[in-house]
Amino acid sequence: MHQSDQPQDSPTSGSGSRDEEEQIPFMQQLLDNPFLLLFLGVVVPTVLYLIWGIMEIISIPIAK
Repeated sequence: MHQSDQPQDSPTSGSGSRDEEEQIPFMQQLLDNPFLLLFLGVVVPTVLYLIWGIMEIISIPIAK
């Protein structure tokens, strides 16, 4: 069996068609962006604490 008779599935074959067909998943693209992670790390706790604070203020009974 000659080398040319073997299937060309090895990464060293140089075809590159496997890389072109494979797309990066959306969540991986999302999590690979450090600025987006920084933004979410600041915004999510801020929004949650804001909602929590509003709920606490609303729950205070009105003085008579």
